[in-house]
Amino acid sequence: MDGAGGRGERGRRGGRPAAPRGRGAARSPPRGRGAGSSSGSAAAAPRAPRRDGSSARRGRPARRASPVRSPAAGGGEAPPAPRSRPPAGRARAAVPDGAVAAPVAAPPGDLRLREVLSRLTLGRQDVSEASGLVNQVVSHLIQAIRSKDGSFSSIARLGAGSYYEHVKISEPNEFDIMLVIPVTRLQLEESDDTGAYYYLTFKRNPKEKYLLKYLDEDGKLSAFKMLQALRETIKQEVKNIKNVEVTVKRKKAGSPAITLQIKNPPAEISVDIILTLEVQHSWPPSTQDGLKIEQWLGRKVRGDFRYKSLYLVAKQNKKEKVLRGNTWRLSFSHIEKAMMNNHGNAKTCCESDGPKCCRKGCLKLMKYLLEQLKMKYTKELDKISSYHVKTAFFHSCVMWPKDTDWHLGDLDHCFQKYLGYFLDCLEKSHLPHFFIPQYNLLSLEDKASSDFLSRKINYELNNRFPIFQGKY
Repeated sequence: MDGAGGRGERGRRGGRPAAPRGRGAARSPPRGRGAGSSSGSAAAAPRAPRRDGSSARRGRPARRASPVRSPAAGGGEAPPAPRSRPPAGRARAAVPDGAVAAPVAAPPGDLRLREVLSRLTLGRQDVSEASGLVNQVVSHLIQAIRSKDGSFSSIARLGAGSYYEHVKISEPNEFDIMLVIPVTRLQLEESDDTGAYYYLTFKRNPKEKYLLKYLDEDGKLSAFKMLQALRETIKQEVKNIKNVEVTVKRKKAGSPAITLQIKNPPAEISVDIILTLEVQHSWPPSTQDGLKIEQWLGRKVRGDFRYKSLYLVAKQNKKEKVLRGNTWRLSFSHIEKAMMNNHGNAKTCCESDGPKCCRKGCLKLMKYLLEQLKMKYTKELDKISSYHVKTAFFHSCVMWPKDTDWHLGDLDHCFQKYLGYFLDCLEKSHLPHFFIPQYNLLSLEDKASSDFLSRKINYELNNRFPIFQGKY
């Protein structure tokens, strides 16, 4: 069972939430003391959602809670966000969308976050059927691709994304599969100042001579050409898959994925096939100050991760003046999966006989919140993805590194703490890539989307998350 835990345990009604337990529990900051300095990878200091209390309706000035402080450099712990609950029996009027009033955090009995999590849990039978179909289709394609095209004869399969990280919510209807091609001798050249996008060229006498046909006129390995060749092979081969109806969706501009649609009445399953190069190359300088997990997972684990191969996906850099399709983007999906599946500060965290935390439960709730808002405001939130939420989650794990900071019994408090940090990133339009700190995932160009999402989340927080209760 993942960090959501406690499917049968319901939130306490109207009760004051328990303070974090154990020696890792943090204390609230004394009144009047400023926020501490933020830790390594999290450039934006988290702030607790503001609260005005129900008394604000009667004209009295709203009382502002002390902000959550970031941990001091070197791994200190951030105090938890202060919690309050409105007087029993006093109803509050809904706060208008976009209002300036400070948000009011709902008590755990009202949020019933555990009940929401229980609804998001995937059914075992559904998972078994969906994963069985995906395995059947992907295995067929890999075997055919290896035998038909010498360029892709060495591909290997690697599951990535939320399903394989055990944080998929609602339905098992989306899968990410990386088709990995090992390459030994490649030279990397940054294509811009983000430190995430690269041009690739072969060193002298490459072993992979079968890839030379994908070089462009400047001698750079063309992501566009390789992706196009793989797409054509897959389009032809899906016609030979028996007993399952599979189609290839139309190419989405700039996407590194080849998307398959598998009919699984009464629904459909979407599978993103992602062309990936595995390069025997040290991690580039742009990653040097990233992955600051020493206080969370340990210095040795960080070192082990950085010794792993470098992965690059066929992703077009939209910032280029002339889009030639010859850029590749760094990918850390394999590291993210390892961190998600071994997420405890202690090795026994969330094991069958070990203590349980609520890290994954908090991430699932945030994913669900964003998913529901994107369904309602598709156009306005087009620039925001679940990767933003996931990145904020990793930063939160670094700021609050101990398992006791994410005690299973403090789900509501931990969720709001994580939510507070994400809101701070949205308002500042600054969310550093977890592995490449200089790469801001919330650029000023997308500030309209960030501001819109911030307003919507604040509305949900003010009004006790009606979106979780289906009150739309």
